[in-house]
Amino acid sequence: MARLLDFSLNHCLVTLFLSVSLSQLTFAQDDGLPKPHQDDGTTTPKPVVRLVSSKKNPREGRVEIFHNSEWGTVCDDDFSIYNAHVVCRELGYEEAISWFPGSKFGQGEGRIWMDNVYCTGTETSLAQCKSNGWGVSDCRHTEDVGVLCSDKRLPGFKSYDNQNKNIHLEDTRLRAILSHYRKSIPVTEGFPEVKEGGVWKQICNVKWTQKNSRVFCGMLGFPSEKKYNLKVYKIAAYRRKYNYWAYSVDCTGNESHLSSCKLGPAQVNATCQYGMPVVVSCIPGRAFAPKGYYSFRKAFWPKPSLVRLKGGPSEGSGRVEVLMNGQWGTICDDNWNLLSASVACREMGYGSAKDAVLGAGMGQGMDPIHFGEVDCTGTEKSITDCKFNTETRSCTHAQDAAVICNVPDMGYQHQIRLINGRTYKEGLLQVSQIYNGTQKWGTVCGDNWGILEAMVVCRQLGLGYADRAFEVRWQFLLVFLWLKETMTNLESLLKKVATETYHIYSNIIYKLYCILYTILYIYIHTHTHTYIHIHTQTHTHT
Repeated sequence: MARLLDFSLNHCLVTLFLSVSLSQLTFAQDDGLPKPHQDDGTTTPKPVVRLVSSKKNPREGRVEIFHNSEWGTVCDDDFSIYNAHVVCRELGYEEAISWFPGSKFGQGEGRIWMDNVYCTGTETSLAQCKSNGWGVSDCRHTEDVGVLCSDKRLPGFKSYDNQNKNIHLEDTRLRAILSHYRKSIPVTEGFPEVKEGGVWKQICNVKWTQKNSRVFCGMLGFPSEKKYNLKVYKIAAYRRKYNYWAYSVDCTGNESHLSSCKLGPAQVNATCQYGMPVVVSCIPGRAFAPKGYYSFRKAFWPKPSLVRLKGGPSEGSGRVEVLMNGQWGTICDDNWNLLSASVACREMGYGSAKDAVLGAGMGQGMDPIHFGEVDCTGTEKSITDCKFNTETRSCTHAQDAAVICNVPDMGYQHQIRLINGRTYKEGLLQVSQIYNGTQKWGTVCGDNWGILEAMVVCRQLGLGYADRAFEVRWQFLLVFLWLKETMTNLESLLKKVATETYHIYSNIIYKLYCILYTILYIYIHTHTHTYIHIHTQTHTHT
């Protein structure tokens, strides 16, 4: 912005085309994310970082980096969420959810390769970040850092597990087949599909079980599964050919993700000769049920939950609090794991747990600590049905347990967007409306806008807490957006000009360029209408 404000016509006349291209004179147009490795449809390059953990979740663990033919750890000194983002994106995940100091995932062995690591968040590899130098560290393995990555994969990445040969999925979805469910939000019934090599594939129903359906529904944010009308789907299935996934699945029903289930050997030509695509029907929690879902009989209404979430940055995340003896209280994180966290999530009407968060990662509570050492099998209806220990004198609120639950896709995040920011987490707010069957994007007036309103926007986008909400000049914004589009078109024209006519056309464009910037300068200094710019802040664990 300062460069534009200080820009003068004389400066334009002297320096045009001598320093930067037209595209570089506009605000950053990318999303601030490193570009993924190009996927040629066969393999994804093996990363030089890995996450090591005793848990089965491939998205979390101790950070280790491969250097000089040896794996080593990373010290937690000066570590930040930006460093964690780089690690997760290098592994093919969209972003980090949090990071953990103090060897939460166990102490590593061998060298501590990196210390005092500093990343801006845009690097494509942890090795590109600044540090003390390879092997230069005053840390011990008690300071090994760990991270937790989101479950969303970056485009172009095939899932890769550094620790075992389990197949991990690029993405999953439930595709509605019947017209009734295609109109429903969220989609609760249809064909479960997995994305492999950029292609969506169906799953053969041979060897598919109800336990598999329970896991799939849990992934999508639904607490349980139900029966469906198979005859209707048989008719629909014979109308077309399908592209089947090569693997069969065998779940216990308590896994938090389909990729954690046992998979059968890959079939060379998966045709599902004796079956059809799997159909899954899920029961949504009351807060996410389509209109009228629970209204026909009160007897089917879910009972009020004795569990709630507090302090979380988004829907389905927060510190776990339990109502006992008429008083809300917290749970000590001793023995807190995904099984117990999933029971709590399902009890509240969410799906399975993405993560069981330790160490008051969602803030410390104020009420009593009701119990700890929770031991669930995963089949309980309530967290209070699990085994636990009410003796909590050794626990403090610094050990309050928290969860991040899978939540149904209600489409809320597609109704608004942030544009023209330096990263995907900041920018100008736009709202979507349907006019005459066409989606239109418009702006929101900045009057009375503040941090509380920005918090709602950030939660709706799934971006955590808002860091700040501030104003930009409305008339300047209109001119800038018009200018950016105009200059992009002019640059494209310039590239098409033949060599012998280059100077003629570039001289014309040069004059237009200076005129446009002069107009822009006048608008900046004469219009003061307000608008909004939002920057989000990722929730971190300390």
